[in-house]
Amino acid sequence: MEKRYLFTPGPTPVPPQVLAALAEPVLHHRGPDFREVYARCLGRLAEISRTERDVLLYTASGTGLMESAIANLLSPGDRTLVVSAGYFGERWAELARAYGADVDVLAYEWGETPSASDLEQRLDGHSVVLLTHSETSTGVVADVQALAAAAKDAGAVVAVDAISSLGAVPLETDAWRIDVVVSGSQKALMTPPGLAFVAVSEEAWSRRGSSPRFYFDWQRTRDAQRRLDAAFTPATSLVVALDVALSLLREAGLDAAFERHVRLGRACRAGVTAMGLELFSPDDDSAAVVTAVRAPDGIDSGELVLTLRDRFGITLAPGQGPLKGKVFRIGHIGWFDVFDIATALSGVELVLAEGGAEIERGAAVSAALDAFERPLSVA
Repeated sequence: MEKRYLFTPGPTPVPPQVLAALAEPVLHHRGPDFREVYARCLGRLAEISRTERDVLLYTASGTGLMESAIANLLSPGDRTLVVSAGYFGERWAELARAYGADVDVLAYEWGETPSASDLEQRLDGHSVVLLTHSETSTGVVADVQALAAAAKDAGAVVAVDAISSLGAVPLETDAWRIDVVVSGSQKALMTPPGLAFVAVSEEAWSRRGSSPRFYFDWQRTRDAQRRLDAAFTPATSLVVALDVALSLLREAGLDAAFERHVRLGRACRAGVTAMGLELFSPDDDSAAVVTAVRAPDGIDSGELVLTLRDRFGITLAPGQGPLKGKVFRIGHIGWFDVFDIATALSGVELVLAEGGAEIERGAAVSAALDAFERPLSVA
């Protein structure tokens, strides 16, 4: 059996303890044994989200919970401002338009970092502001603390897509006054796809809109969760697996996870540049989720990704939207260590060298290991 290596920014590799939990007998969602796991999992999600409020758990993709934010917060015609600097910022805008909102977009070139001062100047009576914390299409991690502060000072409700950032980089839901935080199981939380969650502030509860909703009605789910009686049949085995993953994350410590992700980002960027390649994502410690790399001249990044998968079982992520064929992306959130980074870089070296690129064999891995070991106080 061929060994496979997964280096996308989602889904991400799953620890063996989590996979083992998926093989346990299926629990009935109304039984006391599941309710115990359910309660513990909900509490741990709130802890990792840094919030005292309810975290609503759904069987859905992250996009499903983004849609839930639109369906619960907005009424048709509501003035909504989307800060968009990539593929998933554009998804916020598409969802809001689908529900009839009056959508204004503060648009950046893909790869740019949104600015709180730009947002301040753009705000003009918008009732809701939609932000993306980690834009995995580009590798940019936005300063949502500053962005949320600007929006809150203007009187808006703030919703953040934290699908790939929760558990990977600092996110203080309550302290940063973020009203709605959406995330999913398949990124830094080291669980297969299928679960998503949303933390909702009291202000967001009080200004819910009139858009139609049923499955994604937050009230229905909150009422059921407070009885530990899910509103709809949840993916019980995934909940059990998520509980194990959250336990692993808690045992290691969130701060340790944040530090590890910074080190992994440093290692990946150092290896890429040692190879003579150009980074697309920022070359600083904010880029701790995914490293986006420009493909060398004459090489289609999509073909590079396919060759890596077919030859070596290494799966990277291709470019999206206008970056299709131009960049490839190496994810390093969740259950990764520096030797995984070394594997990804080695595969890229081999394929590029075979394609005629001037690559010094081993330079990337050596640079990555050095960068990973460097103290965090040293840039």
